Amino acid sequence: MTPERLERIHRTLSLRQPDLTVITDEVQKDRNLSAIVRTCDAFAIPQAHCVWDGDTYRVARNQAAGAGSWVDVKTHDSVGGAIRELKGQGFRVCAAHFTDRAIDYRHYDFTQPTALLLGTEKEGVSDEAAALADEHLIIPMLGMTLSFNVSVACAIILSEAERQRAAAGMFDAPRLPADEYQRLLFEWCQPQVTQICHKHNLPYPPLREDGELVDPQAFSDLVNGRA
Repeated sequence: MTPERLERIHRTLSLRQPDLTVITDEVQKDRNLSAIVRTCDAFAIPQAHCVWDGDTYRVARNQAAGAGSWVDVKTHDSVGGAIRELKGQGFRVCAAHFTDRAIDYRHYDFTQPTALLLGTEKEGVSDEAAALADEHLIIPMLGMTLSFNVSVACAIILSEAERQRAAAGMFDAPRLPADEYQRLLFEWCQPQVTQICHKHNLPYPPLREDGELVDPQAFSDLVNGRA
């Protein structure tokens, strides 16, 4: 762990916005999912939500450029369940969806807890999801095409969210809960040790200020005792 990398990890964690997230509703193309996760990382979103019809969510490593390691992706069986869960946590759900009640995305207040809902590549946001959403957002289109690619739309809208939050000073101090900050700090500094802890159901050992284990020998002995 170099000092430069540790500093970058601390800086990234200090900018994370726990009250901003994305929901993908049956987005099927792996390159789109991966691009969305990469965009989440770029705009300081710590967790994304994926309504997925398969057993395992997979991020294409070449498209995500490693972002799958920095963004937690939580899967859901249904879009209704995902929306209700986030609403229960205080999020407003905004669907990127063209309807009569849709507003220009730049007129929405992204400084409030917000979950951006993105629909399928072919059908867009489902009727159920549209009905459950608190707001519908549109990106003005000035050409002959009727819509943006879903990952492009995600990036455009989140760019506006970042602009508003920066203007409001929401990146000026860490916003992650302290325990979440420390968990992610450990996992990002020590990915291999993290895997070992999960495999053997062990608590994370303490870290030094430089991101290394306080007592690597004691941890090794503990793991060998579980083997």
